[in-house]
Amino acid sequence: MGRKLQSRRALRPVDLARAHGLSTQAVRNYEDAGILPAAARSPHGYRAYTPLHASALRAFLALLPGHGHATATAIMRAVNEGAAEEAFRLVDESHAQLRDDRRTLWAVEAALRDLEPVPEPEEGGTFIGPLAQRLGIRPATLRKWEAAGLVSPRRDPVTGYRVYDAAAVRDARLAHQLRRGGYLLEQIAPLLARVRAAGGLAPLEAALTEWHARLSARGRALLAGAAALDAYLRERG
Repeated sequence: MGRKLQSRRALRPVDLARAHGLSTQAVRNYEDAGILPAAARSPHGYRAYTPLHASALRAFLALLPGHGHATATAIMRAVNEGAAEEAFRLVDESHAQLRDDRRTLWAVEAALRDLEPVPEPEEGGTFIGPLAQRLGIRPATLRKWEAAGLVSPRRDPVTGYRVYDAAAVRDARLAHQLRRGGYLLEQIAPLLARVRAAGGLAPLEAALTEWHARLSARGRALLAGAAALDAYLRERG
C-alpha cells in the first residue's frame, strides 16, 4: 500500500532533474516544448509531476541518440497530442534513414573492393579523351558527370581544355564503378563527397570500420528508444 501511494505522489522538477542529471530549467523547458505532458499546478503555481512524466522524460532521453533532438522532440509531441500514428511515421523515417546510410556504406565498400587498377595520370594531369578511353566510356559521359558534380577537372589556362588530376581521376573511377553497380548520378554524388571529405581512398578505407561502428550504435540506439517509447505508450494507456 505504501509503495502504491509513493508511486502516486507528486514529483517536483528537481526530482526529475536529479534522477537524469539535468537542470530543473531543462525539465521545465521540456514541458514547455511538449516533450512532457502538461503538469498539474498547485494553487501557488508550482508544477506537480507524476511517474508518467518521469516515463516521458526517460523515453525522450532514450530517443535522442538514435533520432536526434528535433525528431525526438517531434515524436514526443505527437504522442502527447494523441497522434501516435505521426510518432510511428517519424520513427519509421529514422529507421529508413539508417537503412539508406547502410546502403551508402555498402556501395562505397563494393566500389572500393571492385575498383580496377588504372595507371596514374601523368604529372600535371590527363585530358578527357585519354581518361575516357582508359575507363571505356565516351567523353560525353565524363562531361555529364562533371555537370552532375561527380568530377571536377580544372581548366588549362591557355587552351581551356579539361585537365584531370589524380583526385579527379579517382572520382571518375569511382563514379564509373558505381554506375556499373546501378547507382544513379544523384546517388553517387554524396558518396563521392564522403571520399573527398575523407581526403581520398586510403583515409576512407581506414574510416570504414568507424563508419560501421557509428551505424551499429545508431541501430542499437533506435532499439533502446523504441523500447522506452513503448513503455511510455503503455503507461499512457
